[in-house]
Amino acid sequence: MFIVNVEAAIYKDEKWLIVRRSEKEEYAAGVLALVGGKVDKEGNSADILERALIREVEEEVGVAVSNLTYVNSSSFVAESGVHVVDIVFLCTYQAGEPFAKDPEEVASIHWMATEEISSNDEIPGFLKENIQLAEKLVKSNPVFSLIQ
Repeated sequence: MFIVNVEAAIYKDEKWLIVRRSEKEEYAAGVLALVGGKVDKEGNSADILERALIREVEEEVGVAVSNLTYVNSSSFVAESGVHVVDIVFLCTYQAGEPFAKDPEEVASIHWMATEEISSNDEIPGFLKENIQLAEKLVKSNPVFSLIQ
């Protein structure tokens, strides 16, 4: 069995919304990351990944997003030994001023340019790769190029 996790690459004014995970988080405590979380079991349902991500973004940082576009997926094994499938979506920022709604999950909020992310030694390689892939979509998709 494995956990399904979704993450939001939220782009606004040529910057990405990055959070520092709380030190109390079970996985990747204190690490800079995209907003996201686990997909809940729902039985038979449609658009479960998209709905889970919209919910997680609102719950963690109080922001509304739309136009979810697949970026990539990967798998890894968490420190606890649990297998995780992670799916990243590029999202259009809709509304809301981001803030750490639950300090148990999010310690701080940052808007960072792609170059800042790429050159920051604190940011994990997989996050840098996800942002680079999302950036390519922004540049190639008219919907996202309008929000730059």
